[in-house]
Amino acid sequence: QVQLVESGGGLVQPGGSLRLSCAASVSIFSINVLAWYRQAPGKPRELVAGITSSDITNYGASAKGRFTISRDNAKNTVSLQMNSLKPEDTAVYYCYAFINSHDYWGQGTQVTVSS
Repeated sequence: QVQLVESGGGLVQPGGSLRLSCAASVSIFSINVLAWYRQAPGKPRELVAGITSSDITNYGASAKGRFTISRDNAKNTVSLQMNSLKPEDTAVYYCYAFINSHDYWGQGTQVTVSS
């Protein structure tokens, strides 16, 4: 059973930064797609950023220029560096992996941007 465990969420002021990390219970070396999604209250889950095994990245419109996704195959982690945070970034952030035709999700970590 693949487990994804997020960490690094919390309360931050507008303009601040946070770094989210997701630790996988399996080697991520061959996982083609790793990603971060988020879901705000009353809104659908949306893609924040994704990264392939070739380190090709893509970002949702709200994340471009402010967030950076990266993966560390040696540590089996995928991270999301979030800068210039805005109140509208407030959401539960989920780690995602696509492995052998299955979708795997973490339990989520809350990010709240507020003064």
